Parts: sequence; structure tokens; C-alpha cells
Amino acid sequence: MKLSDYTDVLAQRLHLGAALGGVVLLAVATNLPEIAITVSASVSGHVEVAVSNILGGIAIQTVVLAVVDAAGVRPRKPLTYVAASLVLVLEALLVIAVLVVTIMGTQLPARLILARTTPAVLLIAAVWLIGLFLVNRAGRGLSWTERGEAPNGQQHPRGHAEKAKESAAREKGVSTRRAVTVFGAAGLVTLAAGVLIERSGEAFFGRVGMSGVIFGATVLAAATALPELSTGLTSARLGDFKLAMGDIFGGNAFLPVLFLLATLVSGKAVLPAAGRSDIYLTALGGLLTTVYAAGLLFRPQRQIARMGVDSLTVVVLYVIGMAGLIALP
Repeated sequence: MKLSDYTDVLAQRLHLGAALGGVVLLAVATNLPEIAITVSASVSGHVEVAVSNILGGIAIQTVVLAVVDAAGVRPRKPLTYVAASLVLVLEALLVIAVLVVTIMGTQLPARLILARTTPAVLLIAAVWLIGLFLVNRAGRGLSWTERGEAPNGQQHPRGHAEKAKESAAREKGVSTRRAVTVFGAAGLVTLAAGVLIERSGEAFFGRVGMSGVIFGATVLAAATALPELSTGLTSARLGDFKLAMGDIFGGNAFLPVLFLLATLVSGKAVLPAAGRSDIYLTALGGLLTTVYAAGLLFRPQRQIARMGVDSLTVVVLYVIGMAGLIALP
């Protein structure tokens, strides 16, 4: 929570903007556990745990939006109805684009490696950077009515939650130096916790017979999604629903970039070693993101179990997807 709060403060003071700040700074901050796990698993030779955690993390972090929808939206309306924006649709498309390149990379031969990197992971990073440029440009305005914003959505523009946190910090006399110090300290704690979660969890669930792929895609992915859950609920309760969705999409688009880190650390072509379960999880993450992209365009108003129809669909698809993952040979 401290990491999230001071990330928003720094995003404002560094003038990163709501879209770019959420996609870059908060994406990196909330994915520090995944970064730690990627490095730890790559160093220890358990690259399959890192791969399944990254790809499983995208699916479960998308499900976080259903939790935000059910618990964080006031007044009681579906999340995609109040947050609808063409910029968010663009961010969802960036997630899907990165996942498509990831699937393509799994089909390339492992011998395509030079200077401890491969064409696929470099292309993923390039697509992410180009997507950041487009999202940042779209955040300044689109050639659409209402600048790409849907009518009757949230009252304040995207990013007002960041401004509220920064104003509160300024009133309390929090200097930029202190913000950087707290951010760094919280980041180090989160990194250490990520390593501990990966090592202890792998040992415990390995003893009860759970495979590394299932563990990485479910238990480990759920544990490392807690920062996203915290930031999403905080933004939603401050009425910044666009920021809540943008943070999740931004984090999901960033996660496959960690394959570049895993390749550099391990010195091996990570993506060609991906199994059918990893490709399955990639497709599941893309499917869930597509549902929310459609929800942002159609803006359903009906609610079931305190969730929008799109959020309920995401939950059902995720449960079915996990059942299918367990059934894979």
C-alpha cells in the first residue's frame, strides 16, 4: 500500500501523466514480486516457474478487475460502464499484442540466441515501448467526440486519485526525497518478499505434489497479484475507475517484458522452452482481456452478483480455464 501511494506521488511530481505513470511506474512497482521471482527462478534453473508465473499472472491480474468491480465501485454500476474510454481499449489491445508476440516466440528454435538474448524477447520489448508511445499520445486526446471518453462515466478525469494522494502528501510535508526513500524501501521489501514467496512456496507445494507449472500459474500468481488488488481497490474507492483498469492493463502488458530479463539472467532461450500449459495460459490471458475490451465498448449496465456481466464472464472463463489447465497432459 505504501509502495502504491508513493508511486502515485512520484508519478505526479515527475509529471509522467496519468496514462504513462500508470503503465510504466506503477506497472514496474506492483510487479516487483514477479521481477524477483523471475530472477530467483532463472538463477536457480527453474525457468518454468518464472514462465508460468508471468503468464498465469496476466490471467489472474485480469480477474482482479472483477474483484474491484464487485467490491470497489460506488455508486453501484459495472466497472466498465463508469470507466469506459478508448484509451483503456488501446491499453487492452497492447496486452493482447504482447501476448500474440509471446505465442509466436514459443514456436521459434532455441538456437536463435545471441549475446544472451533472442529476437522474440526483443520484439516483445519493442512492441511494449511502441504501445507506451501510442497510449501516451492517446492520453493527450483522440480525434473522437468527447476525446474518446464515454458519457455518464466517472465524474473526474483519469488520474485524479494520483493528484489527491500527492496533495495529501504535500499537506503533510512529505518531500520528494522522502517519497523516493519510502518508495525505494517499500520496493526492496517487496523484492525480498517475492524471493521468499517463490522459494518457500515451491518447496511446500512441491512436497504436496503440485507441479511447478500449476503452482506458478495459481498459488504464486495469486500471491503476487496482491499489490494490484490493493492499488485497484484504492483507486476505485477514490472514484478513479479508469486508473484502476489502466493499472491492471499496464501491469499485464509489462509482464511479458520480463522474459527479456529471464533470458539475460539464465542465458537460455526461455520462450522456445515454454510448454503447452504456458501457451494455454497466454491464450487465457488474451481471452479475458478481450472480454473487458468488449465491455469497455458496449458498457453493459446489468449486474449479477454485484458485478457487471463482463466481470462475471471473466470469472467463469477463468474457473473453466484453470480446470482445463489441470486437465492438460
